[in-house]
Amino acid sequence: MDNLFETINKIISSPLWTLALYVFLFFLVVFWLVLVFWTFKDARKRIDDPVIVGVAVLSSLVLPYMGTLVYTILRPAEYLSEARERELEMRAMEQELQTLRACPSCGGIVRPDYLACPNCRRPLRAACSHCGRVLEPGWKLCPYCGRDATQRRVPPPGSRDSERGGEDRGQFEATLSEGKQPSLAEAE
Repeated sequence: MDNLFETINKIISSPLWTLALYVFLFFLVVFWLVLVFWTFKDARKRIDDPVIVGVAVLSSLVLPYMGTLVYTILRPAEYLSEARERELEMRAMEQELQTLRACPSCGGIVRPDYLACPNCRRPLRAACSHCGRVLEPGWKLCPYCGRDATQRRVPPPGSRDSERGGEDRGQFEATLSEGKQPSLAEAE
């Protein structure tokens, strides 16, 4: 038994073992400093407040290995650039949703310049008979050309009027512009 302890003592006291121990300790210190540097770089990418970045780096410096482990557990899940990008995407979607409206019939999404709902074909607005621009339902005057809002209904796509061509439509519009009430035969 004494022989075993003497052998272990000789191995530990040998200069090669001491050198290996010093090299191992050197690499542990270098690895610790690399972790401190990584904590600093990562914290700057994820945290906006410089005080919190300093606390994360200080904890990694004071508590070797454990400070970095605690930071890794508590750090924010996303980078600041990802958070800003997500916020910009949310703002863009909110702006797009503000410009879109819902059809009163089917609830489908329609843009403000649509004359009819593309899903259910319900007429949503009318067009000015002179300039053809979209008019809101309550307008009495076209704000684009300044004429009275004698609105012409734009037939939804696929209706009999749009399939027929422009001949009957021209007669119908002429009747409307004269102020007459069109008959059922002229309207169809």
